[in-house]
Parts: sequence; C-alpha cells; structure tokens
Amino acid sequence: MISLRKQAAIVLSKVVKEGVSLTVALDAVLESVSEAKDRAFIQALCYGVVRYYHRLDFILQQLLSKPLRNKDTDIKMLLLIGIYQLQYMRVKPHAAVSETVSAASKKSWAKSLINGVLRQYMREQEQLEKQADENRLGVSSHPEWLINKINQDWPEQAQQILSENNKQPPMAIRVNLRQSKQQDYLKLLSEHSIPATVVSFCSSAIILQQPVAVEKLPGFSEGMVSVQDTAAQLAAELLEVRPGQAVLDLCAAPGGKTAAILEAQTEAISMLAVDIDAGRLSRVKENLQRLKLSAKVLAGDAAKPSEWVKGQKFDRILLDVPCSALGVIRRHPDIKILRRESDIAALQRVQQQILQAAWELLVPGGILLYATCSILKQENEQQIETFLNQRTNAQELIIDADWGEKRLFGRQILTGSQNMDGFYYAKLVKR
Repeated sequence: MISLRKQAAIVLSKVVKEGVSLTVALDAVLESVSEAKDRAFIQALCYGVVRYYHRLDFILQQLLSKPLRNKDTDIKMLLLIGIYQLQYMRVKPHAAVSETVSAASKKSWAKSLINGVLRQYMREQEQLEKQADENRLGVSSHPEWLINKINQDWPEQAQQILSENNKQPPMAIRVNLRQSKQQDYLKLLSEHSIPATVVSFCSSAIILQQPVAVEKLPGFSEGMVSVQDTAAQLAAELLEVRPGQAVLDLCAAPGGKTAAILEAQTEAISMLAVDIDAGRLSRVKENLQRLKLSAKVLAGDAAKPSEWVKGQKFDRILLDVPCSALGVIRRHPDIKILRRESDIAALQRVQQQILQAAWELLVPGGILLYATCSILKQENEQQIETFLNQRTNAQELIIDADWGEKRLFGRQILTGSQNMDGFYYAKLVKR
C-alpha cells in the first residue's frame, strides 16, 4: 500500500513538473483511496503545499547544500510536505518526520536526506521562518512576476491581495430563486444547524460560516441550491434579461452562470450555452438537469461564431472570457505555479478576438456583459477601453453598485473584498 504522503508527493510532482492542474492530479490519485479521512489528509497536504509553495521552496533552499536534480522532483515534494506538516499542521513532529522519511521507500539516500533536512528545519525553525518573512517571495508565497504585476496595478492594495490569495475562501451558495427565496433558505439552513449569513447586495447569495459537503445542504439534490462564489452570481442580475429574450452564454462551462440567469427568470427565455470544450459541457448539462432548467448546449469556438451560430442574433450576451484566473487563486492555488507571465499577452489577444466576434451577434439595443475572474487591468478595463475606441456603435453602461470599485471602464472586485473572489464586469450596449 502506498503511503498517504507518497501519494501526495505524486500529485504535487504532476503539478510542478508536468503542469497538470491540482484538481485533475488529485482526482486521479483520490479515486483509489477508500477512507474519507485519508482522502482529506492527502487533499490538505496538497492544497497546503501548493498554497505555500514559494515560501516552502525558499526555506528548503536554505537547508540544501546543493539543489536537487530535476529527476528527483518526488523527493523535493516530500521535503516540502515535511516542512509544511511541521509548520502548518497538527501532526506530531516525530510522526511528520518518520512518516515522510518512510514515504521515500527504497531510496536510501533520499531517506537520509529527508531525515537530515527536516531535523535541521526543526532545530532552526524560528530563524528560517524569520528569513522567509524578510524575503519578498517567502513572505507572499507568490512568484516574482506576479508580485510585480499586482504591485503595478494595485500598489495600495497589493499586500492585501497577496495575503487574501493565501487564505481559504468562504463557501458561498446560490439559492435557486425559482424554488426558494434567500431568507427562506437561510431559515432552512438554520433548521439544519448550518450557520450562515445572507449577502445584502445579491438576492441569491448566502455565505456559510463553515464549509459543508454539498449533500448536507437541504434540497441540493432537488436543485434548490448550488455552490457558487457571490462575485460570479452577480452576472445574472447585471445582464438585465427580460421575458422572451434570446440569451447567449459564451465560454459557459461549467454552467453556473447559465443556471443563475435561468433561475432568475419567472418567464421563458431562449438560452444558448456555448463552450469550446465538449467534455466540460457535460458538466453544464448535469447542472441544468439537477436544477430542472432547460437550455440549448453547444460545443463551439467563441472566436468563430460563424461555424455554429446559423444567423441567430441575441438580445443579451454573457461573455465570460478565458482569462488568467488570478482572481480565484485562493480556490485554485496551483495558478501560482502553472500560470506564466507570457500567458497574459496571449490571453489578451484571445479576449479581444472573442469580444469583437461576440459583438456581431448582438442586436441593436442589446446588452453584452464582459466578465473575467482576473484582477489584471490588461485583461479588464484596458480591454474595454481598446474595444470602445474601435467601435462607434458600442457604449458603456455604468454599473452602479454596492460592491467592487468603479474603474475608468467597468467595475472591479479585488480578491477577498466583501468575501468575494477577484472579478471584473463591464456592461456594453449596442447603439
């Protein structure tokens, strides 16, 4: 039987060395782990090490006399797992060391190295943690390029954003307004001893005091509620959908916003959900089925609508463009490892291409809502500025709201603000 720490090291090696997403790498390993507590332990190790990867790596470099070889990524991951347990988990130190050493299995040189490094860390822990606190990468646990980007865009809020990125996010849920009201569902949660609070500026959003398994949410399997961050829920109201309108959700998977738009309607609308990834569209269909909602779901490239649109025009378009996802790092800490600075310019080109293509599908007087889960101005307000400078028939509709921050164009939510993920919205009308 493979030890839990070795399984965690396998997951982390996939992320760090092969660029596999943490979710995918974890799912592959966890399906063979039968005990719930073991799955939870592996998950806690992996998320913890990834969240603090740059800090742990900085500390490890102070403890190694020479860098490990590229082929020994698994051993490096075990070392990081060991340091993480000793600093952040309630594992007894002797157990953290001995179990991590055993996870190196037949590599005797590695066992000796792990034992020596972890014992040295225990002796010098206070001094090493102090060194990390005095180092830019160590204190923020972000890559250098990302620290620079955030400081450049948000000099006054940078430290707060970096700090929020390393926190575990709250569990936000979306009440299906076709089946219940916010206050009624809050009462239902209370009856099930699940403490929560409503979000005043979003009629469907509730924040749980502590995360719970979805099966414990009353009415979940009947479609009464879904898990979705408050920032993402705001799209449904911003789109101002009216009865009988044709609505297009572009880049729709996994379908949370598609569902939220449909849930907010008491009368029929025509909804088309499009995503380039046919595999991810199965999630959209599953979500709609559970929520008892109806939409046409289609695989297609948002940048090339002529291949799938068949001459149709739309009254409302939600354009949730592919982005760096830097606003959701606290949910997906592997973004700090997997994302590269060079990705941003490439994403910018795709975003502008999709925006230009989507605009052609909008009827005069129609509204397009541009959305990202990014905090970078390059992907957000600068994109809208570029677009408006090119399109004489486009006008921005000002979003007047009790959330986020009004920008020159659009409205920005910074990570952690009012318990939300980092998000951006801009609302455009076709003249």
